[in-house]
Amino acid sequence: MRERLDHAWRVAGTGLSFLAFGVGGLILGVLVLPPLLWLVRDPVRRRRWSRRIVQRSFAAHVELMRQLGVMTYEIRGRERLARDGLLVLANHPTLIDVVLLVSLLPNADCVVKSAVARNPFMRGPVRAAGYVSNDDGAGLVEDCIAAVRAGGTLVIFPEGTRTTPGQPLKLQRGAANIAVRGALDVTPVRISCTPLTLGKGEKWYRVPPMRFHMVIDVQGDLSIAPFLNGTEGGDPSAGGEALAARRLTDYLANYFAGDPSRAGT
Repeated sequence: MRERLDHAWRVAGTGLSFLAFGVGGLILGVLVLPPLLWLVRDPVRRRRWSRRIVQRSFAAHVELMRQLGVMTYEIRGRERLARDGLLVLANHPTLIDVVLLVSLLPNADCVVKSAVARNPFMRGPVRAAGYVSNDDGAGLVEDCIAAVRAGGTLVIFPEGTRTTPGQPLKLQRGAANIAVRGALDVTPVRISCTPLTLGKGEKWYRVPPMRFHMVIDVQGDLSIAPFLNGTEGGDPSAGGEALAARRLTDYLANYFAGDPSRAGT
């Protein structure tokens, strides 16, 4: 009986968390962020303030989920995020990844799907924070490079969507193209969720039999130089950005899967 009550409470707590997230997004977009247009004239300063507000709102949401008994979490290597101008690449096992990761970053920039940018609950925060929309086509890579060079911490999930459980990681090449064309080192973040919940195709009310525990493990920077020099995972005489991006993508797929030694195989 106790286990059933605990499970029922966590289902209710998960539903409340989703409701709070939606309502919070509306409040930010309608009441909190718009006044910055008049109060802060400098667009760069206004964007940083908006991102800080989003960060603190996400941190409050994570704390709400913890207080409700829905989840626990652990952050490793957080000090590595205390820098400007980072390209942060992470795997994407669960829906809460972006909320937890952005809650750690006062100047986070994100590549968001066009559907998210149009979502009434997220449209206001996305616009105020100046996040990069992935419908920008040919200019997307250059926009992302410019965002990092301007001091933002660009967060990208190279899979493009949540991981399909039981399937090998499939990374899109866009994140690697940004790193290669911008000659940007990568700050990789390994994310795990035990037991897995809020995964791809999973209904929110399918909560696990216990509180899920998330680990955000910020790794040391991955230098882009070996990939640009053609010395990582293949013939060093072969060159070109396309080849470098492919090698980096293969490396990252194995890296996030826990086997970086297989990069380039």
